[in-house]
Amino acid sequence: MSAQTKAAEAAAPGFAKYRRLFFMLLGLALFAFIYYCPPWPDAIDPLGEHFVLSKEAKGALAVFALAATWWVFEVVPIGVTSIAIGTLQALFLIRKPSVAFKDFMDPSVLFIFGSIVIGMVFTKTGLTKRLAYKMLSIVGERTSMIYLGCFVMTAGLTHLMAHTAVAATMFPLLMAIHALYADDDNPTKFGKGLFIGMAYVAGAGSIITLLGAARGAVALGFYKDIMNVEISFFELSYYMFPIGWLMVFLLWGFFMLVCKPEKSRIEGLKERSKRMYKELGAWSARELITVAIVLLTILIIALKNFVPALAPIDKTAIMLCSTISFFLLNILNLEDLEEIPWNIILLFAGAMSIGFCLWETGAAKWLAVNWLKLFQDAPGIVFVLGMAFFVMIMTNFIMNVAAIAISLPVALVIAPYLGVAGEVILFASLVTAGMPFILLVGAAPNAIAYNSKQFTTAEFVMYGVPASILLMVVVWIAATVIWPLMGMTTSVPVS
Repeated sequence: MSAQTKAAEAAAPGFAKYRRLFFMLLGLALFAFIYYCPPWPDAIDPLGEHFVLSKEAKGALAVFALAATWWVFEVVPIGVTSIAIGTLQALFLIRKPSVAFKDFMDPSVLFIFGSIVIGMVFTKTGLTKRLAYKMLSIVGERTSMIYLGCFVMTAGLTHLMAHTAVAATMFPLLMAIHALYADDDNPTKFGKGLFIGMAYVAGAGSIITLLGAARGAVALGFYKDIMNVEISFFELSYYMFPIGWLMVFLLWGFFMLVCKPEKSRIEGLKERSKRMYKELGAWSARELITVAIVLLTILIIALKNFVPALAPIDKTAIMLCSTISFFLLNILNLEDLEEIPWNIILLFAGAMSIGFCLWETGAAKWLAVNWLKLFQDAPGIVFVLGMAFFVMIMTNFIMNVAAIAISLPVALVIAPYLGVAGEVILFASLVTAGMPFILLVGAAPNAIAYNSKQFTTAEFVMYGVPASILLMVVVWIAATVIWPLMGMTTSVPVS
């Protein structure tokens, strides 16, 4: 070991301590600056309506700035930053404590909990290894094909089930695959690409049908209320299919470039996988029961979109029925409950709390109006991309449905004056709302992938920035070439 290496290692702990202190103080400074700043000017939409940034709304922006800084640079465990979000809202009277902390048990958070439990059951019963070995025996030994096989399987499953549940199901499978690739649990380039890529393509696949995520159905209903135009399940899939799958294959190429595996092949993997699959023997009763429960859960959630009688039943309640069933049937026990990654659950609990805080105080609307006004005299395509960009950035911090809901009404007011059809704004927004690549809190698959310990939050941001640029290029191509060729009306006579 060289003297320089020893010196670097000796200095590293000190550097890490001061780095942590710097970003901890930076987050606090941003909070204090925004919160105690004099009142900021109103946002004024194209119809002349004023949106005041109240003291509470400014407080929401302050909490937002602190949380983003602490999350990105991991000043404290990400779940602890989430606790700080609720605490600051209560201490500074931004929202009532009963409201701020209630969001920590929002149905969306419990849905993520239920999805993670399904992934745990797959691991405990051995289904994960069974799936992993079977897939590897098909895709072979080349790591590039393993990437592709995992990405295609992930994206394909999101056409039928929520991307959160898909990520939770794929996670243990990818852990099993990585264990065959590496000799230990240390991070590898292959591991980074495998897990971050899974999170990204789960988003890409989820935009294609209404079954991949709740955002699609809510946004279409919202659009119908504003424009009195109904977009069907199949029309959504028709326009989203080429975009979603284009992103899946582009992301495969992206990760082959930025996370090129250390090994081009895993010699003997195909035969070893076949042998290990045979060694698992016949399917056990616990495996069959688990598959039956999971398939029934997916089926009922999917049928909610088509069977009116099931529509009132909350999807979280359906998901949690599967969790309860696993414990009733002794497939899981108390020790398994204690192994739940609560850090990840808390991460999303905090994300829900700050999202609702920005929404309810009016801070998000203030941001949307100020941003979209910048494009009110721009060319039509620039306005579409500006809207999509705003949704992409906001959905990294708040609920994607909320990001669309706060910006779509303003965008639809401006659009006719620029000759832009409302439909292209909606679809462009739905594309970027489904793919928050920058922050872990943007989507549940991001946080689930983080549990692999293959990458840091800073690395996730580092890969997410170029991936987001790639996404914006695809939105531009879709709006100018792909969708017009498919028959979408993207322009209207200027009002």
